[in-house]
Amino acid sequence: MEVDSIILSRIQFAANITFHIMFPSITIALGWILLFFKIRFNMTQDEAWMKAYFFFTKVFALSFSIGVVSGVTMSFQFGTNWPGFMETVGNIAGPLLAYEVLTAFFLEATFLGVMLFGFSRVPGWLHTMATFLVAMGTTASAFWILVLNSWMHTPAGFEMIANVNGLMQAHVTSWWDVVFNPSMPYRLIHMLLASGLTASFLITGLSAYRVLHKDRSDSVIKALKTSIILATILIPLQIYIGHEHGLNTKEYQPAKLAAMDGTWKTQTGAPLVLFGVPNQEHQRNDYAIEILYLSSLIITNRADGEVKGLEEFTEHPPVAPLFYGFRLMVGIGILMIIVSWTGSYYLLRGKKLPKYYLYTLVAMTLSGCLATILGWYVTEIGRQPWLVQGVLTTKEALGSVKSGMVLSTLIVYLSIYTFLTIGYIITLFFMARRAGDGGQRDPEKQVITGGERLATINKTTG
Repeated sequence: MEVDSIILSRIQFAANITFHIMFPSITIALGWILLFFKIRFNMTQDEAWMKAYFFFTKVFALSFSIGVVSGVTMSFQFGTNWPGFMETVGNIAGPLLAYEVLTAFFLEATFLGVMLFGFSRVPGWLHTMATFLVAMGTTASAFWILVLNSWMHTPAGFEMIANVNGLMQAHVTSWWDVVFNPSMPYRLIHMLLASGLTASFLITGLSAYRVLHKDRSDSVIKALKTSIILATILIPLQIYIGHEHGLNTKEYQPAKLAAMDGTWKTQTGAPLVLFGVPNQEHQRNDYAIEILYLSSLIITNRADGEVKGLEEFTEHPPVAPLFYGFRLMVGIGILMIIVSWTGSYYLLRGKKLPKYYLYTLVAMTLSGCLATILGWYVTEIGRQPWLVQGVLTTKEALGSVKSGMVLSTLIVYLSIYTFLTIGYIITLFFMARRAGDGGQRDPEKQVITGGERLATINKTTG
């Protein structure tokens, strides 16, 4: 029964994070892209930039609202399913979560209203500042969450002290070391770049959908070109940071890296397993397709370098989820390279984007969300059996909630999340289709023409 509770509670939390992570991965970077649109309008007075801004502000607001609600639901599980987490490391997790709430609710939510409804009601510089503060708020919120998550993987800056009841609790010895723990910079940059790619492909997908529905207005084309170029720039940076993150994982969580690579035996000149079927019983990969020496070369910078296998560790995470999840994530990344670079080729050559390419962009609208989810699966499953690496196991953090209760709430969560996910996707494309049919309006329903347009521009630019 206890094992069932552990499994069900982990599935329940995974369901929450799967649904929730979609929305921050969109809004973190989308806020900065909206700021770029607004600044371009301020510089050029080209109304197309503001039309793109207004449309994707709606996307931002929809994503932000669902993300906030799903994040609150997820935090409740620390008290219901995992009370041992806060009992043991609450002195560290509590303040970090509080900082995230302050930035998310007080900074983002406050200025989101100005960003949405203040275009013609406040001076232009204030509206631009509100957009900047919303973007800054989303990034600050992500910063504190990633600090906590990174600390759970590579804890630092604390000591364990027994309380009056004999329970060992974490107490901070250096907040600097807690915040800037060994894996935090890599995880933060990796996530910010992932968000940039997620937002880029969301914009390309919705813009391509509008083009296919005969909306070839300047605002659509500008948004489409901007997002393709942004994705082209970000994907090589993400590959580099991903490699550096892998080297950090090799140093602090080598068992995770071995599971990701499917390396069972310690060996020199280790091959890179492109694909295979992990065989836990016989400690091997069946039907493996390999490139000789490449794993050693990537991990150690030497073709004959030694790579540690899973046999070196008394405890290690389950291999199959990490092995498959990592390869699916990388596969999506390769598709992103091909698609974004192909688009940039067409743009640089001044060619019209062909219809097959536009359909491909639509199909990849949420590819960034999927890649981010897979990355989080690899990261979080790869920490097992620990909840806080070397400090607190998942089993120790589990509460006394019965498996039947967890199962019933899990079914409710899955039902609601499935409904909301489908509804969210349908709403995105409905908004894009309505915009293409002439239904696009900014939040204040402005149809700007003639002298009214000039007066509004004069006001918004101060």
